[in-house]
Amino acid sequence: MKNNTLTKLNGHKLNGFTIEDIGDDHLYTGLQTPMKSDAFKMSDEEKKERIAILFEEIMDVMGLDLNDDSLKGTPQRVAKMYIDEIFSGLNPENKPKVALFDNKYRYNQMLVEKNITFYSNCEHHFVPIIGKAHVAYVSSGKVIGLSKLNRIVQYYAKRPQVQERLTNQIAEELKSILGTSSVAVIIDAKHLCVSSRGIKDDTSSTVTAYYGGLFDSPSKIAELQNYLND
Repeated sequence: MKNNTLTKLNGHKLNGFTIEDIGDDHLYTGLQTPMKSDAFKMSDEEKKERIAILFEEIMDVMGLDLNDDSLKGTPQRVAKMYIDEIFSGLNPENKPKVALFDNKYRYNQMLVEKNITFYSNCEHHFVPIIGKAHVAYVSSGKVIGLSKLNRIVQYYAKRPQVQERLTNQIAEELKSILGTSSVAVIIDAKHLCVSSRGIKDDTSSTVTAYYGGLFDSPSKIAELQNYLND
């Protein structure tokens, strides 16, 4: 899908698509996560206080008894979970610090980190996306610590997401850090907005891929797939 397929919302339609179409078909508008210009005007603590108030109102509208011992702390727990955990990737202060090292071993073949488990959330319905990411790169002279590959995946996953965007954001970040276009990212994920609502298909999964530089060739793709299938 091209990033410019969709443009600015006009009423309830976007290039002929309704808001419902966009959500059900998992369409997205660009590489960058949609953020307001003043997204960080409030501190994290202020955001948690505000979210707790708003979520308490949602629970009240749903008819839940907020005086029940099991529910009375839920608004605060949800607020903390949103800001400190599942959407912590929205805050650039949480971006992992990455150090590069010289490739002293002169290893010039692909390095593959596979089966990186991640949990994200669909930006259209705010329900989980659960999957595995496989990332690979060929060094241009620098290498990155293995755990940092996992942390980069987690950082971009911990925000409202669309899988295509998540794939490209991870790839672009690795290209920028490593100074090479020879990066590959493959994501295989299950979307609960597909399995628990809408079509309610709980057997399907979605696969997206990015192949750049040396990886953008049939032989390298086949080699990478061979490693992933071991």
